[in-house]
Amino acid sequence: MRLILHRLVLLTVATAMAALLFSPDVAAQCSMCRAALAGSNNAFFVRNFNIGVLVLLVPPVTMFCSIFLVLKRYHREDQQPDPKEKD
Repeated sequence: MRLILHRLVLLTVATAMAALLFSPDVAAQCSMCRAALAGSNNAFFVRNFNIGVLVLLVPPVTMFCSIFLVLKRYHREDQQPDPKEKD
């Protein structure tokens, strides 16, 4: 049962990532930033701006994942039976 759930989650994440990566209109900016940069003729600046937005996304995602992993490990350790209680 657990293996099926893990495979389902992995398949869902892989599908979502593929949909986002292969979508032609993917941009790392909000609609206001896109409107402000739409008139710019400097493609190098627009590309660097997109990369900058993605770089600024890394710390919050890292913090969220770290908190999630710590909570998951704590929950797993909390559910393991104590070997001394079996006696």
